[in-house]
This record gives sequence, structure tokens and C-alpha cells, in this order.
Amino acid sequence: MPKASFVLAVSLSATLLTATGAFAQDYDLVINNGRVMDPETMFDKVTNVGIKDGRITAITDDALTGTETIDASGLVVAPGFIDTHFHAVDPFASKMALRDGVTTGMDLEAGALNVGAWYDKRAESGWQLNYGTTVGHTFVRMTIHDPEVDMSGPVDYSGSTEFFAAAAADGVQGWAVTRSDIEQMNTITQTVDENLRQGALGVGLSLAYMAKGATSYEIFESQRAAANYGRPASVHTRFHLNAQTPTEAPISFDEIYTNATLLDAPLLVAHNNDYGWWEIEEKLKLARARGQNMWSEYYPYTAGSTQISAEFLRPDQWEDVNGYKYEETIYDPLEDAYLSKSEYEAARDANPGQPVVVFLPARKAWLPYWLTVPRMAVASDAMAGIGVDGKLLPYDAEYSEYAGHPRTAGTRGKVLRLGREQGVPLMFTLAQLSYWTALPMGDAGLQDMKDRGRVQVGKFADLSLFDPETVTDNATYKVGENGLPTTGMPYVIVNGTIVVKDSKVLPVKPGQPIRYPVEEKGRFEPASIERFVKETTILSGTYPTVDDSGAKKLHDAK
Repeated sequence: MPKASFVLAVSLSATLLTATGAFAQDYDLVINNGRVMDPETMFDKVTNVGIKDGRITAITDDALTGTETIDASGLVVAPGFIDTHFHAVDPFASKMALRDGVTTGMDLEAGALNVGAWYDKRAESGWQLNYGTTVGHTFVRMTIHDPEVDMSGPVDYSGSTEFFAAAAADGVQGWAVTRSDIEQMNTITQTVDENLRQGALGVGLSLAYMAKGATSYEIFESQRAAANYGRPASVHTRFHLNAQTPTEAPISFDEIYTNATLLDAPLLVAHNNDYGWWEIEEKLKLARARGQNMWSEYYPYTAGSTQISAEFLRPDQWEDVNGYKYEETIYDPLEDAYLSKSEYEAARDANPGQPVVVFLPARKAWLPYWLTVPRMAVASDAMAGIGVDGKLLPYDAEYSEYAGHPRTAGTRGKVLRLGREQGVPLMFTLAQLSYWTALPMGDAGLQDMKDRGRVQVGKFADLSLFDPETVTDNATYKVGENGLPTTGMPYVIVNGTIVVKDSKVLPVKPGQPIRYPVEEKGRFEPASIERFVKETTILSGTYPTVDDSGAKKLHDAK
């Protein structure tokens, strides 16, 4: 777009934003004197916001009054932060995320099982954040390859420690290492389809954890199941963390990219902060230029976190392939110590579901670049809210009791701080925190995301208010500091309700489901030799030739 046209478009957007609803007086909530910033229209102005029935109804210079008023002088009024890699699906972890400005937390990578019941359970109990989930391929595989594990209820990451431990109790994590035959693969795909029918946001594929078990065709079929509904696959790629040919991370991107392209399906690359991330980002940019709906995410830390039993941490991968040393990279937050190889193996055998922090020194040089890549969204990979005993903390526990990766409590505060320190335009950072997640999900037909990630009249009033000069993360890797909340973010609003006020989380539950409509009938079609023959070969008898007698003989012989 020419510069003059761009300026005119922004000017017109600002006019529309400030004109609508300016004279209404019956607001539920008014935010006065804040610096309102909208990444979609580039609107950036100190003005007033009026909210009614959960939506923004006015952005205006006129004085507003309402039932409740916030004086936002010196604060940015930003779109509420959206997280698509959100394992913080228990109340305590969600409370930590609220202090970090998150208004919508969706687990698109690990996902859930029995999605309809999962949404029903949250609706019945109420939730402080907006919530959503994909169908988790890992959990589906577990029902097939670890049938001894009880997966009957609504399943999600909050119970993962117990599920992974139970699956490993017989010495084999079947979901991770066992290949599916065609009947098992069809059962998996049918279950994925049924959960999509129930409104799941797509399919979550944690491929790095099942690199030896999940065949390429099983992944193709799972991506096809989501594509049948026009929904994304969120993929933790097969060679995550790998830097050695022929199993480096970009090669595993090519696997899922090929599937998504041929299926004309949306694709989210989960935490693209590995070796080769630059190659993947370049390919994603080229894909978007071709009209494909693909994007990625990162979190701003040089260490990750996972279960100690993850296949890629075993010596044949961690030492032999990648050349890492345990005593320099594997940190136990419960013991506040790095683990030697023997200590790692003992802890893995004793408690396969135990979380560990994994340091990757190369990320120190890469992190500054992630802050500057367009359409690379921020997603925390937030972990469950566990204490030093490995159990979920009660909602009223102290933040210092949390034992895990600091990204659950500090991701957004850290991105805002680093962006400020490195001179990244604040509007760009806000796009990474909200808009560049909402945009592709809305483009995938999800109405809930078309109405979020923006500060505009008519959109949902999901807002994060922060001081751009002081907002900062405080959580660290040190025990007792893992869950310390972000400061400089005194207000967080979800669907027009103040959930964080004066930096305190209030006991309110205005969160709404982020979900596709439930459909009456599923779309599953089993994979079979017959389908392959019909769709791919001349044995179907439909291949046009001048002389088709040979094809007819082949068909009749079959």
C-alpha cells in the first residue's frame, strides 16, 4: 500500500473508532486517559474507552462516566494477550497468567480429550480466562497404545504427570514409541474427528515426544482430519531440539508443511525457537505470500521445560545426536540443581512425569531476533501450577510456592521489558502478544478470534493495562522465584469484567469458551487400500485412455 493511502486508512480507522458510541452514558466500565493502542489499525492515542455488555462501545475524546471507572493515566490500554500454547489449565496456573496480562489461554499443542465434556466442565465451574483447546493427538494415542491408563473423563495437561507415569509403569510408553497399524491409525483418526465435531480448535500434535512411534502417514491423516473442518494443526515438530543432519528441526517442519499445503489447511508451528528457526520463518513468510494461513510462536527464554521421560532427553538422542551434557543442561527445579546423567536416569525411572528445565545455550544469541519477526507470535508454553511436591497447588497458594518454569508467570512481562530495552516498537510487540494470534485463527473461520486481539468499537473488551516504562517480569529459575508475578500491569479485563485490579486477582470468572460450533455429524473417512486404489491408481477403472482394455483387465483381476 502506498504511504499516502496507508496514512489515510489509519486516519479513517481512527475517525471510525472515535466516533462510534461517543454520546452513550450507560457504560458498565469506563477507562479514562489511557494510551489506547490497536495493532490492526495502528490507532495510538490517549483517549477514553466505554464498555457495555462485555464489548467496547466507545473510543472517544469525550468525557465518559460509567458504573465503574479506571483512571488509566500513564498506562497503555492494549488488546488482552492471547496464548495458544497454554498448558496452565488449572486454576492456580491461570491465576499466574492473569497477572502477566493473559486474557485468553488455549492449549493448542497438548490439547485435550473428550473435548465436549472438557468445555462443559469449565462452563459449569466458571473460568477466569477465555479458554479453548484442540484435540490432543498424544492423549488419543494413549487410549490405543496404553489402554491401562484411565482416559474416560475430560483429559488435559493438568493430569499429564499421572497419565505419563501410568503409561510408563509397564516399562513402555506405548503412545510414544509404538507404531500404529492401519486399524489403530483409523481409530485414532476417528477419535480426532469426533473431538473436532465437538468443537475442538484443531488437532494438537506433540510429535517430538513420539518421534519413533507416530508414522508420517498417521500424522498426515490427523492433519487431514483437521483440514476437513478447515482448522489448524498445531505441531511440536518431530525433531524439536535437534541440530544434526539428517534429523535437524527444519526437516521436521517440511513434513508438516507439505501436509498442510496439500490439504490447504492452516498450520501453527509450536515454539519455533530451535536450531533452524530462521529457515522455518523464511519458509512461513513465503507460504503466507502464496496465501497460505501459517504462523509460528516463540517464548522469550533460553531454557525450556518438559517431562523428564521425554524421548528426546534419553542418552541416544541428547548425548549421541545433539552432543549435550546433562550436568550443563538438565535442571531440576524441585531440587534447585543440575542433574548428572546417572541422576537424570534415576529420576526418570522414579517419576516419569516429573518436570525439568532444559537449558539450550544457543538461544541466547537467537532471542533478540525473535522479538523482531513479523507474524511470529508470543506463546508461553505455560506449565501446570505445581508445587515442590509435584502436585497441583490450590488456588489460594502463594506465588512463591510454584515450582516450574518461569515462563508461566513472566512471559509477557519479559517480552515487554526486552522490547523496551532493545528499542522494538511497542505496537509491534503488542501485535506479537495478541493480534498475530487472533488474525490467523480468525482467518480459519473462528469468530471468537475475529472479535479479539484488537481495541476497536464492537470488539470484546479483553484488555491488558500496563505501564510501558516499568512493566517487567520477576519470575526466575530459582526455587521460590519461579512464579513471582509480573509488575507494572495493574489491570486486566476479560469480557468487560475487571479480573486484575491494582495488581490483585479478583474472585470473578468472566471467561468464555473459544470454540467452533458443535456439528451434528462427523467427517471421518477411514484410510484403506480400497480408498487408495480408488483415488490414486488406474485400478478404479476410471482412467481415460484410447485403449483401456489393459486397465480393465487389471481392474477385473483385482
